[in-house]
Amino acid sequence: MILVLYSLFLFPHPLHVSVSEINYSEKDKALQITSRIFVDDLELSIRNQRKEPELDLLLPKNGLTTDLLVSEYLKDHVRIKLDGKLQKLKFLGHEVEEVAIVCYFEIENVKKVKVLEIFNDMITETWDDQSNLVHVTFRGPVKSARLMRDKPLEVFKIDSK
Repeated sequence: MILVLYSLFLFPHPLHVSVSEINYSEKDKALQITSRIFVDDLELSIRNQRKEPELDLLLPKNGLTTDLLVSEYLKDHVRIKLDGKLQKLKFLGHEVEEVAIVCYFEIENVKKVKVLEIFNDMITETWDDQSNLVHVTFRGPVKSARLMRDKPLEVFKIDSK
């Protein structure tokens, strides 16, 4: 499965998909979030949102940075609630891997959680077949969901003891 998903990021893609991993760090008492998104899909969505058809996501001009553009876009399209309380996503940065952009976030001061709710509708305003795969690891086995335009929200019950 991992090989199939990885290969999607290496070649021109007829599918529109992102993969996000949410892992709890016991040591840091934080949720660490990594999202992999096709650069061209994200760039097109940001262009449309900002109404700037010539925008280059990786080499922006006019004082803009890739981190600023990505963090602003994702702030509007990814939300996480812990036990019903909306969390602040701290954007840590990005890397470019082949045709994907890898974005890093963190939610600090996380101790006990019973319910983790994730809303993710990134790229769905651009591609109606966009799938946003989410994998959550919080002191237990991995829980996964596929979020799409018609179902952008998933609620995970967490056994955080």
